[in-house]
Amino acid sequence: MTKVIPADHVAKLIRDGATLGASAITLSGWPEAVALAIEASFLASGHPADLTLVHSTGIGNWKDKGTNHFAHRGLVGRWIGGHTGLSPDLARMIIDGELEGHCLPQGVLCQLWREIAAHHPGVLSRIGLGTFVDPRLEGGRMNKATLRDRVEVVRFAGEEWLFYPGFPVDVALIRASTADEDGNLTLEDEGVLMECLPLAQAARNSGGIVIAQVERVVPRGTLHPKSVRVPGVLVDHLVVARPEHHWQSAGTYRNPSFSGDLRTPLGAIPELPPDERLVIARRAALELAPGSVVNLGIGVPDGVAIVAAQEGASDLVTLTTELGAIGGVPAGGRNFAMSFNADAFIEHQAMFDWYDGGGLDQAFLGAGEVDRHGNVNVSKFSGRCVGCGGFINISQATRKVVFCSSFTAGGLEVGLEGGRLAIRREGRSRKFVRDVEQVTFSGAYAARTGQSVLYVSERAVFELVDGALTLTEIAPGVDLERDILAHMDFAPAVSPQLKLMPAEIFHATWGGLRAHIENRPEPAFA
Repeated sequence: MTKVIPADHVAKLIRDGATLGASAITLSGWPEAVALAIEASFLASGHPADLTLVHSTGIGNWKDKGTNHFAHRGLVGRWIGGHTGLSPDLARMIIDGELEGHCLPQGVLCQLWREIAAHHPGVLSRIGLGTFVDPRLEGGRMNKATLRDRVEVVRFAGEEWLFYPGFPVDVALIRASTADEDGNLTLEDEGVLMECLPLAQAARNSGGIVIAQVERVVPRGTLHPKSVRVPGVLVDHLVVARPEHHWQSAGTYRNPSFSGDLRTPLGAIPELPPDERLVIARRAALELAPGSVVNLGIGVPDGVAIVAAQEGASDLVTLTTELGAIGGVPAGGRNFAMSFNADAFIEHQAMFDWYDGGGLDQAFLGAGEVDRHGNVNVSKFSGRCVGCGGFINISQATRKVVFCSSFTAGGLEVGLEGGRLAIRREGRSRKFVRDVEQVTFSGAYAARTGQSVLYVSERAVFELVDGALTLTEIAPGVDLERDILAHMDFAPAVSPQLKLMPAEIFHATWGGLRAHIENRPEPAFA
């Protein structure tokens, strides 16, 4: 009997109050045709309703796709996720308290599927200690409508841990490139592998169902068994989608270099314009150590990959993404989570096993707010529910973390003037505040663990020294009082060895990164 069903039959399979798990990032891995059908059914009939939606990453295109289809009052009653900034209407509903909202670390959530599948109690992890996920702060609650606890502080083997309990999964929503008639799934055209397998196992072992969106169905027995990522015995239903509902990322329908089918010349990657992002990426890239394993966050930090590629230095380090790409050059913007010319792909939850255990030497991450204690907020500010994504896992478990952010926001304009920084228009809002609105990174926890932490902007570099934010470098051409201290809500410690940022990174062209990394001593990360 065929497993293929029309998309408009999906909603009939989902009971009111069901828990839905999804495995996707931006639009990669997202079954858009299935989501459209669920939305249409609810708007027409009011069913399915009161769903619990669970996903580890941000899903959407920052506008109207992805989990934004579920942004209707009554459709979702509870959201448990790592990030919702890509679905603005759903994010607004969460911040307004129209549904319960629990934000938990991306790595924990993608690992939780595996624990649910095995009927283990949940995930025991240090990830989240000292952050807003810690129940002694907020317990991951994103609004006042969220009352229940989903995180516990426990002591095990004489140490403090966070425990994230599991729960039954009624419906798994996954995506693949090809299915055979028995439901075996391959992901050859996808840019990431995600956590399709453990999510499918979690649903089936919970007594639930697995619905997979695919682009094509082929005869049984025609798929290579080692190419099958999810066996058909786990798949209940297939939905064949049109190409416009099966994008490889939020910005690209299909790029064969993202799926590993060809290699793109790195010179073809667009250059960064001569603005604050270029300066930040260049200064941050000076922290790259030869032979290090590196992760880059979305936004300003992904410029480090572009700078390394254009400076011919990508081969000196191993760039990775938390979604499982190893090697190559991570893409940015609407193609975040994709990688040009990756050397290998592993599954999402396996990558976080590596990360959480100390596999990362360096991470370059963004910052929405920074305070006097070195805390960083990227998850909730200015009336916006964004979420932490993999930020907590990566920032807490990495030997050296470099936060990359403009010094002010909202209209900032700078220029490069022959080795000096020119601030042509100041940003309207401050990013260095007395106390962050939400603690996504804990400076106190980093100080206790002896982590190396830098904060790089276009005009100043800070370090976490003895638990305090300390100014160590300023850009040539800026005034300490007028351009830095006057735009902070607190007076930072100032290093007695305060120095200028390297003048060479403030020219239109550079060319010095490769030699800098090659001449740097091998890393001695603790």
